[in-house]
Amino acid sequence: MNHTFDKTFSIILLALSILFVFQATQISDSAYGSTVGPTIFPLGLGIILGLLSLQLFYESWKNAVRERITGGPTTSSKTSSTELKKFLFIFGSAIAYVFFLEKIGYMITTFLFLCISFQVMQRSKLIYSILIAAGFSLGVYYVFTSLLGGSLPSFPTF
Repeated sequence: MNHTFDKTFSIILLALSILFVFQATQISDSAYGSTVGPTIFPLGLGIILGLLSLQLFYESWKNAVRERITGGPTTSSKTSSTELKKFLFIFGSAIAYVFFLEKIGYMITTFLFLCISFQVMQRSKLIYSILIAAGFSLGVYYVFTSLLGGSLPSFPTF
């Protein structure tokens, strides 16, 4: 594991998150028929990115100190071709998710993306993957549209 790269990348991500939060506060409060303001998600994503970058910095610092004390790396840093294939498959699925979101709706697209991602990460327990993906898709859709008053494309409009 390259701890210098991890630390440097975490600092870049922290700076990006600060920029994201700053820019989110500059968005006007006008919304298109939605009671959820347009600053909610960029602000939340910026804060989450900042917290995750701080965690990455801490973990890479802690692992670097551990390696100095023990005299070597604790885990193998070599990425296997299987892990790379999984990453590329999920990355391609994410691109397809963005492309099909408005065409076939949030619930179907999210359900399919989550099912595919769960099965790529672990090929067992298909029923659990389907149940979790369906529950998450329906739950987030309900919370966002009913409780927060936002709007999402629910089902295909063809």
